[in-house]
Amino acid sequence: MTPSRYRRPLTVLAAVIAVLSLIAVGTVMALAFAGSVAPAWVTYTALYGLPAAFILMLLLVLEGVAARRRAGRREPR
Repeated sequence: MTPSRYRRPLTVLAAVIAVLSLIAVGTVMALAFAGSVAPAWVTYTALYGLPAAFILMLLLVLEGVAARRRAGRREPR
């Protein structure tokens, strides 16, 4: 799926997206509690950022499992 040299940057990217999305969720909730409306880009980030980050992390985990299985087949026991 992904070469090993891309795994770490993609993991960092997914973590950054997740943190920014959590900040956006907190901002939307705080603004809603204060009785105002959050800007559209903040709401967009809150709605679409977390699922994108979790899907990316899921793909990275599945790729890591597949890589370990491929590495395990090379060594006879």
